[in-house]
Amino acid sequence: MFNENLKLSGQVAIVLRDKDGNVKEERTEKNLVVTSGLNYIASRIKDASATAMTHMALGSGTTTESAGQTDLVTLLGSREALDSTTVTASAVAYVSSFEAGDATGAVTEAGIFNASTGGTMLCRVKFDVVNKAADDTMTVTWTITVAAS
Repeated sequence: MFNENLKLSGQVAIVLRDKDGNVKEERTEKNLVVTSGLNYIASRIKDASATAMTHMALGSGTTTESAGQTDLVTLLGSREALDSTTVTASAVAYVSSFEAGDATGAVTEAGIFNASTGGTMLCRVKFDVVNKAADDTMTVTWTITVAAS
């Protein structure tokens, strides 16, 4: 008898740097794979008709994550194209840097999407505020891991 339970988990590493590249803040958060993200993953197992994840966004919403969410609560700026996507064994890492002038303000949420507007949100994370000044750069590395438990 086989008993296989798949587990999907996400970890978000945030690094905030000042204009000179000095680390101002660094933290790691756990995320929520939302219902639309789970549906997206199932559709990608069937075929590649759903487009790949291509963008990340930051926001200032403070609403707790819930499975039914399809977008950030309060977007700061616009979605940024991913700088890289790397698959290693059973994990995929999405990286995006929000440069000086991008998504400035009290950042409290982030999400991964498959379009610059609209589209599907894979994951959302809410966290304690990270104050991103106008000349700061915030790099977000989002790792999604699939494991049999």
